[in-house]
Amino acid sequence: MKTLNNYFMSWAILGTMVICIACNPQQDIQEEVEPTVSDYPIRPVEFTKVKITDGFWKSRVDTATKVTIPYSFNKCEETGRVNNFVFAGGLKEGKFVGKYGFDDSDVYKIIEGASYSLMDNENPELKAYLDKLISYISAAQEDDGYLYTPWTLKANDYAEMHCCSYSEDGQFINSRWSHELYNSGHMYEAAVAHYRATGEKSFLDVATKNADLIYKICIEEGKKYYPGHQEIELGLVKLYRATGDKRYLELAKEFLERRGRGLTNYSNEGDYLHEYDIYSQDHLPVTEQSEAVGHSVRAGYMYAAMADIAAIERDTAYLEAIDRIWENIVGKKLYITGGLGAGNGIEGFDVAYALPNDAYAETCAAIANVYWNHRMFLLHGDSKYMDILERSLYNGLIVGLSMKGDEFFYPNPLEFDGERKFNQGAVCRSAWFDCSCCPSNLSRFVPSVSGYAYASTNKDVYVNLFLENESEIAVGDQIMKITQQTDYPWSGEVSLLIENEESIEANLKIRIPGWSVNEPVPSDLYTFTASPSEKTSILVNGEMYDFEMEKGYAVVKGEWNKGDKVEVSFPMDVKSIKSHENIVDNRGKLAYQRGPLLYCAEAIDNQGHALDLVIDDESETFTAEFKPDLLNGVTVLDGNGLANNKEIPVRLIPYYAWSHRDITPMTVWIKSSI
Repeated sequence: MKTLNNYFMSWAILGTMVICIACNPQQDIQEEVEPTVSDYPIRPVEFTKVKITDGFWKSRVDTATKVTIPYSFNKCEETGRVNNFVFAGGLKEGKFVGKYGFDDSDVYKIIEGASYSLMDNENPELKAYLDKLISYISAAQEDDGYLYTPWTLKANDYAEMHCCSYSEDGQFINSRWSHELYNSGHMYEAAVAHYRATGEKSFLDVATKNADLIYKICIEEGKKYYPGHQEIELGLVKLYRATGDKRYLELAKEFLERRGRGLTNYSNEGDYLHEYDIYSQDHLPVTEQSEAVGHSVRAGYMYAAMADIAAIERDTAYLEAIDRIWENIVGKKLYITGGLGAGNGIEGFDVAYALPNDAYAETCAAIANVYWNHRMFLLHGDSKYMDILERSLYNGLIVGLSMKGDEFFYPNPLEFDGERKFNQGAVCRSAWFDCSCCPSNLSRFVPSVSGYAYASTNKDVYVNLFLENESEIAVGDQIMKITQQTDYPWSGEVSLLIENEESIEANLKIRIPGWSVNEPVPSDLYTFTASPSEKTSILVNGEMYDFEMEKGYAVVKGEWNKGDKVEVSFPMDVKSIKSHENIVDNRGKLAYQRGPLLYCAEAIDNQGHALDLVIDDESETFTAEFKPDLLNGVTVLDGNGLANNKEIPVRLIPYYAWSHRDITPMTVWIKSSI
């Protein structure tokens, strides 16, 4: 404990600004928070300071802003999600439309994503549309600040409705089963994003009025309500950062502290369901938890919120708990895609090593995994967290969004027989869902992806993700300007061109991905079958640089001036991966990776074969070739294998790109003859 305490004591705040904002990664900086307030020891560079200029992520961000966000708003109009606010506000007469009380949150999440897009690009038409939506939301808010359209519209007459029924006993009585508090969290995140994008408080005032009500009821009046589905904690921390109101931070921690205490906050106080407690991480106090259990999205959001509390309050018990849980997941419960959640029935974690290839691995869980691992990096400064983030980002997350931006995966299996309706009743990608948390979550995540690329302290600049961009990074009281040029993930060549006019002394800490040094994940859960043939090299102004490694980062020290150039070359071997022997489904099988991308076999490329393919890994060598006209441009892996004991040519494509052509079987884990 002494080490941890010393670690926390090293965090400092300078001036009157919170030292960093983490997460999602919209940094909600509040200039008037007292200088005694602490936060993460490493500052993320927010996405507004990192302009993606070309390449892999430029096309995806453009698609999200130009297609996914307007498409998702249209779907919210068509499905009644918007009208629920109109009806609740008395602007028109009508009943609640939909099955789920968390439908409100879809509107909030898309507003959040739209606000992020406004921060990068002016769009008066979108701004006007957001103003209209916010006017509906404001009208739906009750006089005391309460805002949850199913309750206001007395939505208990819907037989199929889940998690949102109206209760005559009062607001929040069923908060453990409803999504009142969950919705509020997404509203707070959206309101802060809108405030930062526009400088207007129209939505922020709605959010603070709601948060003030919940604080009054739960803290001042002592009602023991807390959320079944975690999320409000994250929103409250952002609201705290945006306003400087410490009550919101207090409430966030209080909600975490109430878990696992045997409290009940629904009308039948004698009905305490142990299985639901595990499902919602309510089986033990959060600081006593060591294993990831239950619904994986709830869990990921909770762990991220615990990281916020660990950072802001220097809480060693919270830090120790999330460290334990992280080791449990990475060592026993993580899919090779970076996906979380094996169990279809609970959308969540199973026992150790239970990782079947008909995985649930919900898209929202991959997003939560990114949020959490980013915070873990900001706490510890270790590249292993960014390695997991990158694996989730390129494989378990972006697979959820089609290349056109208007079709989605909810779960993300690693194996498909060509027939199973695994995607919420659809065989493959779907245009929308009754429960559309994943499309709306993608709408808010993708526009801000560049916010994970860099971080800094007063002397260090962390280069975490490799993507074409122009950035401005605070180093002490100076601004370092870096232009990054790369064709990553297709190429391992990365150039960092220094553009700042004044000289800046700093340590460039360039992440050396685990996959490039023979470590697919930082545990023995998955291992490469062979070591890389080459090592990463770094040139500084054309001269080979003999770098030292620190927590997975190559440290390149220097006094940086305009025109300086750092060139990094990562080995891009095609590597085969084997699983821990306890993962039963993967015995006798191998997966394949090149760079950060996991590959899969689709039957459409392999003479109708996928699940029955066999590859002799000892003798087979794959060749990598970029195909600009295939799947929006991908590098494919070509080799040979067996099907029905006959040799056939085998082609593998990036896993994120599957299900964009004819519906055929697919597998990540391929039978091996070794």
